[in-house]
Amino acid sequence: MSSTAAHGLMGEGELNLENVVIPVSDVDRAKQFYARLGWRFDEDVAPMDGLRIVQFTPPGSGCSITFGLGLTSAAPGSAEAVLVVSDIVGAHKDLVSRGVDVLDVWHGPPFPVQARQPGPDPERASYGSFCSFTDPDGNTWLVQEVTTRHPGRT
Repeated sequence: MSSTAAHGLMGEGELNLENVVIPVSDVDRAKQFYARLGWRFDEDVAPMDGLRIVQFTPPGSGCSITFGLGLTSAAPGSAEAVLVVSDIVGAHKDLVSRGVDVLDVWHGPPFPVQARQPGPDPERASYGSFCSFTDPDGNTWLVQEVTTRHPGRT
């Protein structure tokens, strides 16, 4: 095994996911939606014609999202991502209070949909309860309750 394979892509250093580009069709509508979620607004810049960069960061997250003009050829609504919370019921209530159309909390696997069981996991097992919502373009956000992380995760 090569040194790179043994230590990851960047050798022995860290490799942190810092930002994910989300494809949207209406930048201002997306900006209003993510602000309504209570995510930290980081920037809205247009350094040149045909390029606009808007960035938000979910509370407590080390990873931000970016959307805008001239950033990606991906179709609006094609992104899927996971948000992790310590209290799925509280997170669901917060989303509802912000006017977000969020699916009811379920437990069991997130996919296939037919395997979902209503309500949070009866034991509140870590990685076992979910809800989800979409932004105005249909980008999907799966919200997962994690109370005890798998070994090696922070």
